[in-house]
Order: sequence, then C-alpha cells, then structure tokens
Amino acid sequence: MGCGVSSKVLPEPMEPPLKKKNPYYVKLIQAMVPVQFCSQPSQCKEEFWGLQEEPCRAQDQEHKLQSKKSQVARYRAKFDPRVTARYDIKALIGRGSFSRVVRVEHRATRQPFAIKMIETSAKEGREVCESELNILRRVSHHYIIQLIEVFEARDRVYMVMELATGGELFDRIIAKGSFTERDATKVLQMVLDGISYLHGLGITHRDLKPENLLYYHPGADSKILVTDFGLANSGNKGGDWSMRTICGTPEYIAPEIILRRPYSNGVDMWALGVITYILLSGSMPFEDENRTRLYRLILKGKYSYMGDPWPNVSNLAKDFIDRLLTVDSNDRLSASDAMKHSWIKTMAASSSMKNLHRSISQNMKRRVSSRCHSSKSEHSSRSGQLNKSRRIREREIAERNLRYLPHTVSNDLL
Repeated sequence: MGCGVSSKVLPEPMEPPLKKKNPYYVKLIQAMVPVQFCSQPSQCKEEFWGLQEEPCRAQDQEHKLQSKKSQVARYRAKFDPRVTARYDIKALIGRGSFSRVVRVEHRATRQPFAIKMIETSAKEGREVCESELNILRRVSHHYIIQLIEVFEARDRVYMVMELATGGELFDRIIAKGSFTERDATKVLQMVLDGISYLHGLGITHRDLKPENLLYYHPGADSKILVTDFGLANSGNKGGDWSMRTICGTPEYIAPEIILRRPYSNGVDMWALGVITYILLSGSMPFEDENRTRLYRLILKGKYSYMGDPWPNVSNLAKDFIDRLLTVDSNDRLSASDAMKHSWIKTMAASSSMKNLHRSISQNMKRRVSSRCHSSKSEHSSRSGQLNKSRRIREREIAERNLRYLPHTVSNDLL
C-alpha cells in the first residue's frame, strides 16, 4: 500500500468478492511470508485493500460491525471537508504507522475508490509519503494501481487511488479449481508488462510478492494490478539508478541485497522468479524458519524441482524460473527479455495444458498446516499480538532502512 501504511484489512459489512473460498485460505497468503500466525482463525486477517471479509465467529459479527461503524465515524470526522464533499466515507480498511486507508464512494458517480490519509507532521511520514507520491504521480499503466487525485492539507495528505475488489492472486487460484501453465503465463504477462513499464521509468518496486498482486474486479476477465509502492525507488537526482537500502520480504529478496551490495532493478526479477515458482507449485523455492539458513539458501541459489507437481511442469517453465533465480544479477532476465521468453509466448497461446491445481493446493495446505502448528506450539502466548502488529512493524523498520537483515553479513552465510 505504501507510504508506510500497513495493509491489514478490517471486517467489512458486505459479501466478499469471491465467495467460494477454500477453508485453508484463511491463512494461505500469510503462509507465503515468514511471519508468526495467530492460533485462532478469527484473529487472522487478509491484507491490503481488496475488501476481503475477515472469517470470524458468528457471535463476533455484531460486535465487530458496531466497532467498524464507530471507526468509520471517527475517521470521517478527521477528513478534510474538501474530501468529504466529493467522497462518501464507507469503511476503514487499512492502517499503518503514519496513515489510515478507507473505502469511499464518489458522491456523483458512486464509483468506489480507496483514500489513504497520511499524517505528514512527523518527518518520517512526510518523507515516505513524498517518496511514494513522486512515483505514483509519474505512473500511468493498465496493470499498475492508479493514483486518481491528491488533497493536501497542513498536516495531512489524502491520496485517492483505484480500489481493487477482485481479491489477491492466490485467492483467485484456489477459488477457480483449475490452474495450468497457460493460466500462470497469462498472469505473468500482465505483471511483466507493468514491471517493464516501471523499469523503463527507472522505478524499482522492491517488494514484489503475491499479496501485492491484486485482481481489479471479481470477474473472470479481470486484469492484475501491481500494488504497494511503499518501498519503491526511482533513483536519485544525480541519475544514479543503483540502490543500497536493505529492504524487501526475506523469502523474496535477491542475493545482492543480503550481501549489502549496490543493486539494480534486477531484484524485482529475482522476486518474479520466486513468484513464478510459487504459482506453479504452491511451495517456496527458498524456505527455512531459521533466517541464517534461509539466506544461505538464497545466496547459493539452492532450490529444486522435486515432488509434485514438477514432473508435470514443462522444461520451458523451469528454464524461465532458472533464468530469473540466477545469483549473478548480470545474468538475470530483464523484464522486457522475460516477456519474450518462449514459455511466456508459447504457453499463453496454448489450449491444452495439465491441471496443476490439486498439487498446488495440497502443497499450500501442507505448508500452512506446518507453519500454523509450529506457531501455535512455540508462540501461542503472543502470536495474536504478532499477527496484529506485523505489517506495522515491517513498515516502521523499512522507513528506517533497517529491515530484516543484520547490520553485517556474517561469513557463515558465504
């Protein structure tokens, strides 16, 4: 979501865009990142502003509805009259260290949007907000979340943005019941188109992962939107496009970031390699609860194609992944080259492919079950609190450029 905001979605008094959810999906997307899970399903919330409904107990619904109404009234009162004159505030759907995000409707057209209200009185909030605005004001692309307009007040900025209501990428995959390589390449074509556009502008996303890829609407023909530019970078005034800030989500970060070396937009392509691996298998290429061992795997580029569904995955797909998960960033495919890869071009036009859905779902379920069991047994006394504050803590640390990695890379990683 960007601007230092967490994307924790609060319960909505409405039907979710995709009703047919796999019961395991409550913790599915959260299982794709290294976090601690809550022990009760009612405590697990999905992320970003896709307006997902929180699965919770029936007896909690009325209390949560009243709480939400109170929150909406409280935040509506804080909004600048210029904003409320044009938009009707409907629901609080996200919060962060410097901001709040609400779902709104344009009073004239009744079209839904998201408004992020950013507190700019604090230096950190002002700097992060300015960074994201500088990027979003330059961006206009079919597959990238769009900034609609901005209202600026003395200590607040209101960013009106597109509202993605179609749910997260893996929500759609699970609900669909069928997923082939052809489906994967269609998704990747849209993502690569957006990333190629960003890279052409000198913009690096730096936090690509499945939960930042949202469907615009619930329909089968919906486009994918690349979202959350809170960690994005557009170079400096001197024209230097290399970056040094240590940021990203651990299981998606490129080796050069771990090594604290100057890096380029190649880190986005590494993350897309990880995403492609997940799309085709439901599992992670690099995974270990121990952070040191995880980084060692990443630095070695050590992953495998063992187990289901890999025997049913084409060699072209594996070659595409291999060309992205290349430790040397100079040998990695660029976004434009990835769009021209034979797998992307030929499989997107293919009409007959093996259904990988069962294996993908089973791998996801197995991973979710394993991680939730570990979390419940080892962190039961504080897991709920960790789940609630995870995104806020990640953004706060990111704003101080200290995210995830130790101050030095120990020799045992090399």
